[in-house]
Amino acid sequence: MVRDGKPKGFFYLDHRTVDARLAIITDTCTTPANVHDSIVYLSRLDHQRARFGFAVGAVGLDAGYATAGIAKGLEDRQILGVTGYRNPTPPKPGMMRKSKFIFEAEADGYRCPQGQVLAYATTDRHGYRHYRSDPAICRTCPLLASCTTNAKAIRTITRHVWAEARERADAHRLTPWGKAIYKRRKETVERSFADAKQLHGHRYARFRSLIRVSSQCLLAAAAQNIKKIAMAMTRNPEPAPA
Repeated sequence: MVRDGKPKGFFYLDHRTVDARLAIITDTCTTPANVHDSIVYLSRLDHQRARFGFAVGAVGLDAGYATAGIAKGLEDRQILGVTGYRNPTPPKPGMMRKSKFIFEAEADGYRCPQGQVLAYATTDRHGYRHYRSDPAICRTCPLLASCTTNAKAIRTITRHVWAEARERADAHRLTPWGKAIYKRRKETVERSFADAKQLHGHRYARFRSLIRVSSQCLLAAAAQNIKKIAMAMTRNPEPAPA
């Protein structure tokens, strides 16, 4: 695993899903740490919907799941997704951010701060559309030094083919119900992981091999669920309305 602010090394990841009401762990999936969170998400969501018959209306996800693919997948499943926000990777000091370029759907291009439209060039196999500037214009631009270090004086901006779905998902986070869902996520799944680390030895893998670590994660989830269910069953029922 190689991540900013994390130790470099060999690790495993436990991907969990919990319900919003009681924080019962409904799914746990173990992968090597070099598998990104977003890779397994939609398949695990479909697995739970099929196995338990869940009628999922909305999901709250952290910033690691804020991808165009997940946003499009949730829309296709008619599920409202609320994802966290993560600042884009900062450019080199003194270089211009992508946010300075305005996307114009009518022209299918990005307009730079100097007014030039970066035209569509190609789409790569990962689904990103590439928009490139005209080097003849860029060479005389006063912002060239802070815009690109390309030897041919070309600035390239990429945009995923499902970027609009991602933008709609980002807008959910700013709505009152979106804020409530995201707040609930922090109170459930984050606490579930904290309890696992603090009380169930989840900071370290006790074994080697994916199947053995998966067993450790399942046992920890089972122990936590037993406690959650016991607390729910002994909770005083709310008085019936008069």
